[in-house]
Amino acid sequence: MVFTSPTFLFAFLPLVIFLYYISPFKVRNSILLIASLLFYAWGELTFVLVLFFSMIVNYIFGRLMTKYSGKKWLLYLGVMLNLSILIFYKYLHFILLTFNINYTFSESIHLPLGISFFTFQAISYLVDIHRGMAKVQKNVINLGLYISFFPQLIAGPIVRYNNIAKQLKKRIHSNELFVAGVERFSYGLAKKLIIANAMGAVADPIFALDSSQISFSLAWLAITCYALQIYFDFSGYSDMAIGLGRMFGFRFQENFNYPYIATSLKEFWQRWHISLSRWFRDYLYIPLGGNRNGVLRTYFNLFLVFILCGLWHGASWNFLLWGLIHGCVLIIEKIGLSQVILKLPKIFRHLYTLLIVLVAWVFFRIEDFSLAKDFLARMFYLKKEISYLYDFNYFINNQFLLTGLFALIIATPVMRKIVTYYPLTSFKGSMKSQLLRAFCIIFLLLISAVLVSASTYNPFIYFRF
Repeated sequence: MVFTSPTFLFAFLPLVIFLYYISPFKVRNSILLIASLLFYAWGELTFVLVLFFSMIVNYIFGRLMTKYSGKKWLLYLGVMLNLSILIFYKYLHFILLTFNINYTFSESIHLPLGISFFTFQAISYLVDIHRGMAKVQKNVINLGLYISFFPQLIAGPIVRYNNIAKQLKKRIHSNELFVAGVERFSYGLAKKLIIANAMGAVADPIFALDSSQISFSLAWLAITCYALQIYFDFSGYSDMAIGLGRMFGFRFQENFNYPYIATSLKEFWQRWHISLSRWFRDYLYIPLGGNRNGVLRTYFNLFLVFILCGLWHGASWNFLLWGLIHGCVLIIEKIGLSQVILKLPKIFRHLYTLLIVLVAWVFFRIEDFSLAKDFLARMFYLKKEISYLYDFNYFINNQFLLTGLFALIIATPVMRKIVTYYPLTSFKGSMKSQLLRAFCIIFLLLISAVLVSASTYNPFIYFRF
């Protein structure tokens, strides 16, 4: 089940909200847990057992680590059991293929939705207990809800246990928080359906063309549209997850902070998929030594983190190369490039960052290395021009131009500054402000409902991770 499906919007979510708020607090976590399992089982019935396994294993190891505190081997074993699930379902076929080991059963292994997200959450739970940053969860329902809570189960953000532990036990509900949740969900839904889908509807047909038919202008149009698609797809999902959390009294951390306005790759990763970059920083980079053990070790740690970050997104060489590009550029920035960049005007720093990000997105989008190389050649005029079947104007219309303009505005803090100047988001504002806010929410929900009912093109990029 996806957030943009009629089943979720018009049946599942209203029913869960109704049952949740008519029930006493002591059974509300149970209702959300059952709802989360049904949400996952809707499209992944068999893999609910994988989710159950994760819940039980981490509950048992959490209790054991508390009973036998100081036993590091319990932590290592618990982490390895979590990783073994991920490795089996996500990487086994890739590993066997890489080493030319022919096992046909590996081709029939399907990837459970959201496995990378709930596995990383489970690992953070065990590590936080070991570090003394969180107390063990003795209630199996509460722990099960933490691992499987449907708003962020499929595509994040990655929620830390120590950030949500108190909310699992006791949380505050209010009209203000619920309305803020509906508003945030509406904005995320609109970002996904109105902008991300429109950008994808242009990018996908161009990427589907034979590389010999992709001109310089089409190549740049496709990768720009894809960059906007993946941003509004994922940030829209994160907005919906954060909004849904607020409806049920939970407060999740932000996952995006206008990444395309960054003026260095380091800043980009401080703004893009924040929950993942912080997870790698706190649970891998710093435990490896961070920048405390000399320059070479720092570069190695950074290199390893981004290799694994690439593989986290998918078990294929193109994702590894995507991570490698980011890791290498970050190391070069750390060596001294950042000092050179700082002397440039801000516009050039911004263009430099966008260029690196867009080039890397080519390998993220195109799995075949030779096709990605041809696409880059088209982007940089490295291949001789020929006669093309499709020109730039074939994919452009007034609706796309208007949507693209809104996308560029919303991808920057311009709209936030307007809203700050005219406080639409203040529940305690004037009656005019409240009415305008309600109108915006209703308008976006109506447009989204029409698109959900009418459109057959509705991909969610991050579901496969």
